Amino acid sequence: MAEGTPNTSTSSDTTISGGHLVAKALKAEGVDVIYTLCGGHIIDIYDGCADEGIDVIDVRHEQVAAHAADGYARITGKPGCAVVTAGPGTTDAVTGIANAYRAESPMLVIGGQGALSQHKMGSLQDLPHVDMISPISKFAATVPHTERVADLVSMAFREALNGAPGPSFLEIPRDILDASVPLDKARIPEKGRYRASTRQAGDPADIERLADLIVRSERPSILLGNQVWTTRATDTSVELVRALNIPAYMNGAGRGTLPPGDPHHFQLSRRYAFTNSDLIIIVGTPFDFRMGYGKRLSPDATVVQIDLNYATVGKNRDIDLGLVGDADAILSAVLQATSGYGDTGAQGRKTWLEELRTKEQEALDKRAHLLTSDSTPIHPYRLVNEINEFLTEDSIYVGDGGDIVTFSGQVVQPKSPGHWMDPGPLGTLGVGIPFVMAAKQALPHKEVVALFGDGAFSLTGWDFETLVRFDLPFVGIVGNNSSMNQIRYGQIAKYGADRGEIGNTLGDVNYAEFARMLGGHGEEVRDPADIAPALRRARESGKPSLINVWIDPEVYAPGTMNQTMYK
Repeated sequence: MAEGTPNTSTSSDTTISGGHLVAKALKAEGVDVIYTLCGGHIIDIYDGCADEGIDVIDVRHEQVAAHAADGYARITGKPGCAVVTAGPGTTDAVTGIANAYRAESPMLVIGGQGALSQHKMGSLQDLPHVDMISPISKFAATVPHTERVADLVSMAFREALNGAPGPSFLEIPRDILDASVPLDKARIPEKGRYRASTRQAGDPADIERLADLIVRSERPSILLGNQVWTTRATDTSVELVRALNIPAYMNGAGRGTLPPGDPHHFQLSRRYAFTNSDLIIIVGTPFDFRMGYGKRLSPDATVVQIDLNYATVGKNRDIDLGLVGDADAILSAVLQATSGYGDTGAQGRKTWLEELRTKEQEALDKRAHLLTSDSTPIHPYRLVNEINEFLTEDSIYVGDGGDIVTFSGQVVQPKSPGHWMDPGPLGTLGVGIPFVMAAKQALPHKEVVALFGDGAFSLTGWDFETLVRFDLPFVGIVGNNSSMNQIRYGQIAKYGADRGEIGNTLGDVNYAEFARMLGGHGEEVRDPADIAPALRRARESGKPSLINVWIDPEVYAPGTMNQTMYK
């Protein structure tokens, strides 16, 4: 035991245990669910959660717990929380922590640890968790005393929301967690009093400068990225692009900011726009591989970058103006600043929008025959087009896969903000089932539709049973080509067909039978005409569902063929 810490795992009116302090701190942050896989190091947290009314969703793999906490944060705007045991429990969660780190998703992962009294003695599942996780988190620490448990939890949440959000990690040694201390000795930060507002609006002079750049621009374009949803800047973004007549492109969680059919919603003409714009505004998206490290932007354009993270602004590409802060606060201020101009130039941009709309239509016409293809095996474009037609205003779309999700990114358009979920820039496969879990648990009135590659589903698919157990229905589709096709294409191109299928070809698994075995709804589809009826039956079943759609393994997404992810 830590020195001076009573050896008891119970709480009373005058004492409180470490696990109950964790639960109180989670409650103060607004956390109403934890995702977990049990272990002897962490069970006092469950006892505390029961007292505080926090739901405990127990899963079959710690990676799922971490991804679900990430997904919960994206859907709700509140930090998510995963609780895992020591050693392999924590290392299993590392992939989920890393994914949240690259995706800027705020969450807290609490890991167990051997007792402090057995430090360096080789206790069960003892590993240097903090050293391992520090490089992929905003904050990582060990709780040194039971009195500090709630204090460290609040500190971890504060750091998770500092600047661009991300994951925090706490390990709590078993004797620290199980022990009880006098209530008057424990530091329990009060709700709403341990962190400040993150709505920073940038330099006022830069706000005025950006307003002037927009007003003087003839061919502006704006990219609305992840942070537009993170900062809940949807309404402001829509008001700005409509008032100033600016064509808008969306990526990541920014998809759905503008609904399909909106005159300022553009998707397929982005390369043309970024080549021909005189002003390009990048909101909440780094110049990483998805942006060609900034090289896809016209060298002649004035480039403005807005981001929560100072380190992101101007990274990989020079910019003309950078603003650091909350996207909603900054865009609100810019919109207000442009209202002082007699002529904002909005009317003069009508021709520019018409030019881009023509390019959009040309791209649509080029692939129209593939969207309605009757070929078998089923063309991936036909599958993703059927899914897009199936979505409603309330459908949250989850994409988990390589080549098939690359296809969907060109076709599937969420109809509301916050209704698109994908792994993010780490490209982590296996997020689908945990993202479904988080979305359906947080927003049970919403429909969740998930598209999986067969390789991606197999990574975390056993937690389909968790969805059945907790009655979390969703419509799931497996685009099944019995291959890790994104990698297969690259191998064939590089080494030839005779060596192109080494290590990437999977068995022919009918996932519909898997779903039925676990108590869900399952169907198999080989004819494209059967896709839509199967989707409707899955919706009507009221169960977790999987529709196994056999797609053509010899057809690849344009992004896969360009190998853009490796350039």
